[in-house]
Amino acid sequence: MKIKPLGTQGLQASELGLGCMGMSEFYGTRNDEESISVIHYAFESGITFFDTSDAYGPYTNEILVGKAIKDFRKKITLATKFGIVRDVNDPAKRSISGKAEYVKTSCEASLKRLDVDTIDLYYVHRKDPGTPIEETIGAMAELIKEGKIRGIGLSEVSEETLRRAHEMHPITALQNEYSLWTRDPENGILKTCKELGIAFVAYSPLGRGFLTGQIKKFEDFEPGDYRRFSPRFQGENFEKNLQLVKKIEELAKSKGCTAAQLALAWVLAQGDHIFPIPGTKRIKYLEENIAALNVNLTKKELEEIDAIAPKGVAAGARYPEAMMSSVGR
Repeated sequence: MKIKPLGTQGLQASELGLGCMGMSEFYGTRNDEESISVIHYAFESGITFFDTSDAYGPYTNEILVGKAIKDFRKKITLATKFGIVRDVNDPAKRSISGKAEYVKTSCEASLKRLDVDTIDLYYVHRKDPGTPIEETIGAMAELIKEGKIRGIGLSEVSEETLRRAHEMHPITALQNEYSLWTRDPENGILKTCKELGIAFVAYSPLGRGFLTGQIKKFEDFEPGDYRRFSPRFQGENFEKNLQLVKKIEELAKSKGCTAAQLALAWVLAQGDHIFPIPGTKRIKYLEENIAALNVNLTKKELEEIDAIAPKGVAAGARYPEAMMSSVGR
């Protein structure tokens, strides 16, 4: 496992991280004991980059991660987020805030839940359309001065917002969805990150599990699984996207690896400033993901993958309409 600079503000992280969201919400049944075992196993395997958010649970994922990392806190890079405001009594209800006061109260709450003194990388989870990004970043810069956070991150913002934020204070990382079936970052923001020395953190690099080939039919999703409500996993879109996965599986078989490993290896091959953070609740899948680091793709293989999964190949939007409106601001 290679450790490399995460942005240009002094943070470092393993080339592969672990997204912890699904351990608490969105992807079916939770098992905290098993999830803690996965986090421990990840650390023992060389992963030093762990990602959570106050919105996951809501709020419970930070408590879980904080408990899991307690014994090795100083040896890892811990990332969390704020900005998506959720109601414990009605989790379906959500709004967005980037107001300076909210930034500070959110940080204090996250520090307490995680049981840490400092957050290594603190992200704006979604840009607040009613608050100038300069106000949000200004409040975060104060948190750095106070020693409460070490780096500033943004998630799912436009190139213009990223540049404006970076002018206010150096940005450490941008986190966006990026995978073989979500190649939007290639429209410009991936290059912008490289130009500005900003790390690009790729979430859902396995297409929310779909690119692994483990999901064969809609009924494979548990009743409360978020993917049941996502356009890409519904009706004709599901069937069309399944054909894409079958092609990826065929290519992976000829390469002697799994579809998941091929998909992860492809993301890793797109630039040294890219850090994929696949999530999993099972040690066996974590092992499979780590083994993707040993999959080297030739120029010819990358061309074959491009032909199978060009930009815009996925059928259906990656989020329901209401959620899509909050990305790219």
